[in-house]
Amino acid sequence: MVETLPLFPLGTVLLPGASLPLHVFEPRYRQLTIDLVTGTIPGKQFGVVAVREGWSPDDGREGLHDVGCTASLREVRRLPDGRFDLQTTGDRRFRLVDVDDSTAPYLVANVEWLPDAEGDTATDLAPFAMAARAAHRRYCTTAWRQQGGGDGEMPADLTDEAATDVADPELAHILAGDCLLPLSDRQELLEETCPMQRLQLIRRSMTREAVLLAELRAVWAPSAKFAVEHSPN
Repeated sequence: MVETLPLFPLGTVLLPGASLPLHVFEPRYRQLTIDLVTGTIPGKQFGVVAVREGWSPDDGREGLHDVGCTASLREVRRLPDGRFDLQTTGDRRFRLVDVDDSTAPYLVANVEWLPDAEGDTATDLAPFAMAARAAHRRYCTTAWRQQGGGDGEMPADLTDEAATDVADPELAHILAGDCLLPLSDRQELLEETCPMQRLQLIRRSMTREAVLLAELRAVWAPSAKFAVEHSPN
């Protein structure tokens, strides 16, 4: 089934279940916010799609990744100068079919939903979920020690005691939301429709990042952060 969504391209990947605060200042996205709040756009949902590194949101369809995630609007605060602060949560994954830049100030896309593949049982997923949680603990412990904070404290909803279902198919997304991972890793997780493969992907990513933290004391940062404006000469 193909449906229509307004798009908000960003330099980050929104994952299902993750929180995403947004500070809206561009006129086109102020209008998007107004349309969401007033019901001009039903459902209070819009699509977040990551901009490819080295591209900008104005580069058109080619500058966007193919798979994104809907953001559900949870809270809106309008500032005196007309800007907005939003609280949103990731919901459903989608694949872009086509993008229209002419019918609204913001991009509007036809999308098709991207559900998980079926077949993996809770029994199948359990050992992979446990391995992913163990990698997450190692990542967090390494990060805390690099910051001089000892062993730190795990978020309440990510402790083993809180894991009533270690085979939650969304566990990989939840763990990724608690780590600083490259955009490419997060996008690969978003596009993966096999829960077992997702758990293996997040375990490998967190294991690699924990090694980088321990050896180099470095975390991923977007390449745009280090970009230098070229001289026109």
